Amino acid sequence: MIAIIENKYQINLSKPIDISIPLTNTDENPIAWYIEKPVIEPVVFGDWIGKVSEGKSSTNFNNIFFNPHGHGTHTECLGHITNDFYSINQSLKKFFFFARLITIEPEKMEEDFVITKKQVYEALNVSDFPETEAIIIRTLPNQKDKKSRKYSNTNPPYLSEEAAVFIRESEIQHLLIDLPSVDREHDEGKLLAHKAFWNVKDTHNLNIDARFEATITEMIFVPNEIHDGNYLLNLQIASFENDASPSKPVLYPVENLQL
Repeated sequence: MIAIIENKYQINLSKPIDISIPLTNTDENPIAWYIEKPVIEPVVFGDWIGKVSEGKSSTNFNNIFFNPHGHGTHTECLGHITNDFYSINQSLKKFFFFARLITIEPEKMEEDFVITKKQVYEALNVSDFPETEAIIIRTLPNQKDKKSRKYSNTNPPYLSEEAAVFIRESEIQHLLIDLPSVDREHDEGKLLAHKAFWNVKDTHNLNIDARFEATITEMIFVPNEIHDGNYLLNLQIASFENDASPSKPVLYPVENLQL
């Protein structure tokens, strides 16, 4: 199925590129923030077990216990850092966006690896795709073990505050990254990149220009064979009334018909 948008872009909807990481109850599940792996297990009522293979149920009937922030691909709104409650389900009301995929190797700064403003500026080049509403950052090295990595107490790379400000000022509404957080793992609660991207100056008394509709998606995985460039992003979430939801971002290559 081919879609033509504004007589300018052609998009092949039959070739989706899923950049989410599946949530499982195995050791293959990625983990961050010092928690254990997800739990997926059948409901038990007395001697009844909600699992067909156990021979006592006609259906599989599982409970699932997980944390969206620590167990895989998730999308969050500014309610992640605010005193008052804000829901991703209320913040994200549109689900298709023009997006740009860029690849960056974080720079070594003392004990950290940091994505800098200069790197984002040079890679983003919004003049080439002025409709860009979302940015997808793939970091190097891009190893497949990102899909099962245990991030706790490893000080993963992160986004500098200046880079987050630049992304916000570029009018990018949706930021996706293949790391467990845009901020440093141990940062004394400063959350500089989160605050800069959402334009949150005081988490207890929000400024009127805070970005309520902007989202951050973390712990994605973009395979190496997917080229940097322009895409249509379908950002899918579950309808949780929570600051974050597990999510399924899907990309579709964009072809410019006017070239």
